[in-house]
Amino acid sequence: MSTPRTAVLFDLDGTLVDSEPNYYEAGRRLLERYGVTGFGWERHTDFIGIGTRETLEALKEEYGIDAPIEELLAGKNRHYLELARASTEVFPQMRAFVELLHAEGVPMAVASGSSRAAIEAILAGTGLDAYLTTLVSAEEVERGKPAPDVFLEAARRLGVEPAHCVVLEDAPPGAAAAAAAGMRCIAVPYVPATVDDPAFRGAGLLLRGGQAEFTARAAYDFVRAGGR
Repeated sequence: MSTPRTAVLFDLDGTLVDSEPNYYEAGRRLLERYGVTGFGWERHTDFIGIGTRETLEALKEEYGIDAPIEELLAGKNRHYLELARASTEVFPQMRAFVELLHAEGVPMAVASGSSRAAIEAILAGTGLDAYLTTLVSAEEVERGKPAPDVFLEAARRLGVEPAHCVVLEDAPPGAAAAAAAGMRCIAVPYVPATVDDPAFRGAGLLLRGGQAEFTARAAYDFVRAGGR
């Protein structure tokens, strides 16, 4: 009896690429347009791992912004795409991991809370689109993270059972989504203060040092061992 194949599902922002500075700047510019000043990096980190729509809905209520949510989404996307196309850094060991999985024929997908346009722009600009062709945006499912919808849809498109998927995530909402999907998780916290978040406790592999501790080889060994 053959062993079921394992698939690897990547969160994008803060996991594959260091896009959070661009998201922060896009959000700051957007809020400034509506008269909101003083939106700082620390407040931005409260929304890391949460979908763009959910983030803007919270900020819209918090700051009493009258504009429709679709207008806010379009504005932030416009600012973000401008920044992302100019410069987005791929974490070096993540690139090495993607290339290793590709060479070994491991099915892969990106499952992100970003818009599809943002995902495609980043992957094209970084060259990761040569390896990652199955993409699921939160726009394409009913609920964003911490709901499991994006991961379940990615598994469906790859034709792999959720139990045979390993998720890479940097934020507690994403780790919670992986657990809700019945998937194993490699947690690589982007914000050091979130390391002890309860959502990370169920991760099969928690790298407390974040990207500085992540290596392609250790992650590959975890995947090959069936996520144990």
